[in-house]
Amino acid sequence: MGDVVNLKQFKKRAARDRSEKEAAANRTRFGRTKSERILDERRASRADDMLDQHRIDGEDAS
Repeated sequence: MGDVVNLKQFKKRAARDRSEKEAAANRTRFGRTKSERILDERRASRADDMLDQHRIDGEDAS
């Protein structure tokens, strides 16, 4: 037979684990300096601009 598990403790442990994962994700997402955020925005903008430059418009774009 399996081990007896207290469901209340299991739910609390699961919630704590989910909370810790979410906190870790938020630390990486929001825990950056202003200069790092600006640099990332500039890189993303440049990548979008480069992609737009290679876009084919007109009659040949079928």
